[in-house]
Amino acid sequence: MYLVHTPQYVQALFPGFLWKMDGKQKNIYLTFDDGPIPEVTPWVLETLSTYNAKGTFFCVGDNIKKHPDIYQQVLDKGHTVGNHTLNHLSGWSTENITYFHNIRHCARMVDSGLFRPPYGKIKPSQVQFLQRHYRIIMWDVLSGDFDADIQPEACSQNVIQNAGPGSIVVFHDSLKAETNLKYALPKVLEHFAALGYSFQALPKLEPAVVERQLQVAV
Repeated sequence: MYLVHTPQYVQALFPGFLWKMDGKQKNIYLTFDDGPIPEVTPWVLETLSTYNAKGTFFCVGDNIKKHPDIYQQVLDKGHTVGNHTLNHLSGWSTENITYFHNIRHCARMVDSGLFRPPYGKIKPSQVQFLQRHYRIIMWDVLSGDFDADIQPEACSQNVIQNAGPGSIVVFHDSLKAETNLKYALPKVLEHFAALGYSFQALPKLEPAVVERQLQVAV
């Protein structure tokens, strides 16, 4: 079970996370987790370019190692990247030292001060440490594209009905999400573009010597 829209009270419980951007302007912040992979990520890049849209890609380090050329395409097209661990680890089920080492290995490839915990699952003790090095990015709208039990139209409506100015929206450039993503993303772009929205990447943050600091700390 998952929440399509993150309630305000949940966001208020974790004020150190970034859930949503400033809503004064009609900007939406599309984010893509779990890539890069050749089957999906280039399609995402091409689709975004059609609308002059920028996004933020939270990359799995192991996928970068396998597909460095696809990762370079993301960078070359001017999108923002973030750390999503080396092996897509859940913080809830991973010992802290193992978790920090995994993030550090990804940091060797992802030059970014942005971090999103896979599944959104992270322990308070992990948060306390990582916030010294990263801006932890969550979301206020979850497309549900990873859910094989929903129809593609429902996936697009999850975003269309819940996103607004400043929303951080989660999609996945993964094989699991491919069917829903390839239907929903163009619909979302078309809908919000017609309403006068722009699609922006999250602001880049320097990594604050993340790789070196994490190595010393763990």
